Amino acid sequence: MLKFSEFVEDDEKPIEGEKVSITNILNKEIVITKYKVRNSKYKDRCDKCATVQFYEESDERKRIFFTGSAVIIEQLEKYGEKIPFMTTVTKIDKYFTLT
Repeated sequence: MLKFSEFVEDDEKPIEGEKVSITNILNKEIVITKYKVRNSKYKDRCDKCATVQFYEESDERKRIFFTGSAVIIEQLEKYGEKIPFMTTVTKIDKYFTLT
């Protein structure tokens, strides 16, 4: 008999990591290792939500943050094939971005 883990597709598996608020990693260098975009359950605030797996170079524990930032989601979708990459999450006025 097959095990579920043998046939489930990678994009259906949950992304592992300790949950961290995006505000706790502002202006720190991180390495993004994986992401997943799905429809947001808070449709009144945003259409999509991203789960982003990362680690800090000084501490290679897997962590994740969630964001509805359209800017970050667009950047991840555009440059996702370059993962893993080092970046910094910054806040400019009212939005978050990768720099």
